[in-house]
Amino acid sequence: MPRVELTASGVLTELQEFEQQFARSLETARTCESVSIGATPRAPLFVLDGVTLYRYQSAAQTPNGALLIVYALVNRPDMADLEPGRSLVQALIQRGFDVYLVDWGRPSGADRLRSLDDHVSHYLDACVDFLRAHLSVAAITLLGICQGGTLATIYAALYPHKVARLTTTVTPIDFHTPDDLLSHLIREVDIERLVASSGNIDGDVLNWLFLALKPYRLLQQKYVNFLRHAGDAHAFATFMRMEQWIFDSPALAGRACLEFAKHLYQGNELVRGTFRLGGKAVDLGALTMPILNIYARDDHLVPPAASRALGQLVNSNDYTERELRGGHIGIYVSLREPLSVPNVIEEWMTARRRSAR
Repeated sequence: MPRVELTASGVLTELQEFEQQFARSLETARTCESVSIGATPRAPLFVLDGVTLYRYQSAAQTPNGALLIVYALVNRPDMADLEPGRSLVQALIQRGFDVYLVDWGRPSGADRLRSLDDHVSHYLDACVDFLRAHLSVAAITLLGICQGGTLATIYAALYPHKVARLTTTVTPIDFHTPDDLLSHLIREVDIERLVASSGNIDGDVLNWLFLALKPYRLLQQKYVNFLRHAGDAHAFATFMRMEQWIFDSPALAGRACLEFAKHLYQGNELVRGTFRLGGKAVDLGALTMPILNIYARDDHLVPPAASRALGQLVNSNDYTERELRGGHIGIYVSLREPLSVPNVIEEWMTARRRSAR
């Protein structure tokens, strides 16, 4: 290791620079006062027990058709529409997609018994059926994000006739890959005891669990790095929106959390072929529709191998994988790369449309 020389003058210089950076950040904060998340107007189309199907405002021409985004139960879906220029939703609309979103809402104590089957076969299915009727189509395209991709995959396996195409992004399928830090941790948790003692799982508990996987980078380094750009009002606003999203964590319905952790994280039942939902076997071999599977090269929450496992389990003759540079969240908010989530989806959908002619 290189030797670091510390001198009194060097330490004093660093402290003075830090003080100046901190002062600039305070001045920038005064100019921003408050920030709000969201770049795209949207309207609710359908509501059931607090679960809402939204449609985002789009141009009259949508040659690439409709996409239904299925987000995770953890955190709010606002990350997909963070701000102008950093919005997956906005980028998809600009590329000719008609974008819809399932918002799971904020579960209360009364929702602690909501199961995974409730989420998939009741709420998601109701949204899909409403959208099919609304668009006068037999099947729709699902776009799953993270845990939402797992739910979308399970749904597509149970109701393949309702899903024309399936796109998954940073989606865990194999929960027992060697580099899956979150899985190693959850497998040591007595999840039944935890849920029995708390009912719903507090969102802040889950959030701190995710942050603890990279404590230095996510709890210290990012704030030090931020100070280097503290005089940039735009960068400050983006940083604050990300912080607002990260720490706005809804509770997770206790029963759904128990089932997801026990059967998938601990039991890895999707890969083993033993997972059942509502008494029905979930066979990923039933996935024969076109599938696009996008994963992030530097993802610490869903390692690439956890997502790539999908390709070994489906029976689709039209299966595509794409690795993107970046981490679990970065691929959704850093959209200027030529190989970005919206660009890959547009390219893939265009090719499907041409082959169908």
